[in-house]
Amino acid sequence: MNNIRIVKAITLSGSPYDIGRSHGEQGKTEINISLETYEALFYGYTGMSWNEVCEKALLHHDAIMAFRPEYIEEMQGVADGAGVRFEDILALNARSEIALTSTPDGCTSFALNSGKRTWLGQNWDWKGSQTGALLDVHIEQKDKPAIRMITEGGIIGKIGINSAGVGVCLNALLTRTWQPKVPIHLGLRAVLDSHSFEEATEIVEGKMASPAHFLIASRDGRMAGMEVSPVRTATIGPKNGMVLHTNHICDTQLQEAVCDFPILDSVPRLERIRDLIGELDDDPQQEDLFSVLSDHQGYPDSICRHVNVNDPEHTQMETVFSIVMNLTEGTFEYRLGHPCSTNVNRLK
Repeated sequence: MNNIRIVKAITLSGSPYDIGRSHGEQGKTEINISLETYEALFYGYTGMSWNEVCEKALLHHDAIMAFRPEYIEEMQGVADGAGVRFEDILALNARSEIALTSTPDGCTSFALNSGKRTWLGQNWDWKGSQTGALLDVHIEQKDKPAIRMITEGGIIGKIGINSAGVGVCLNALLTRTWQPKVPIHLGLRAVLDSHSFEEATEIVEGKMASPAHFLIASRDGRMAGMEVSPVRTATIGPKNGMVLHTNHICDTQLQEAVCDFPILDSVPRLERIRDLIGELDDDPQQEDLFSVLSDHQGYPDSICRHVNVNDPEHTQMETVFSIVMNLTEGTFEYRLGHPCSTNVNRLK
């Protein structure tokens, strides 16, 4: 086992601006890592300068204002706290719209209702350089549930759980489809701001700027895979008490509306996690689920992803963190780095 590596934990509260400013102040180092990573990544994948990136990000401003104006306030607070420009932070929050429409990605996610517990989890596969940009964020906010999430510095919505028992995971879809609607990371935040499963699934319907998969579940056992896009939203219901997803569009009608370009290992990973979860006992435990996320069939392009040195450098990725959420008890644990070899960090 590796030495324990802990994501910096920050606690935020107050008005949207206050929440953002505290994020910027406490997470300044991580935000600067994000800015450095994505400036290089955007240029490498798209040839866009940072100013061009920010100009594209600003195209989402009006849609965000119509959707959740408090997110604009919070991002302004992040920028002020970190000593950067608003459009820098907006570009981080629109990073999927700028990069992932032309960038391969690999994540494997699951939701599972065993009858005794509801579980939600995933591996987040991305650039290893973003490990140092991760933050463990706890948000207390007026008239909304408390949130606990693992995110990248500067990004105000990602993977996590809230005090209403709603959790969300993310799978990227490579489609080259984009409209100036709400960036998907702000859609994730809206899910985490929701008081119920119904609110969480309805809030993202038809509003997202680029295709992605949101795996949403709640402590009462409900779950759905939401394949969102600018042109259509598809809902994937549970089968045998579970919803599973990797990095390709599964809904046949959405396949007709949006052409995706999945990486070759997406389908094999989906089949593999279906087999592994199907083999679990009726009441699986957390370690059983981390074992699933540690699977190496198809290595290095496996559920537990390792760098494939045969891939071009700009497409190389690996599992940056793994997370297993116990929605029934309202807790989650994560493993930083490859789940096959890292320690557990408990979040309560």
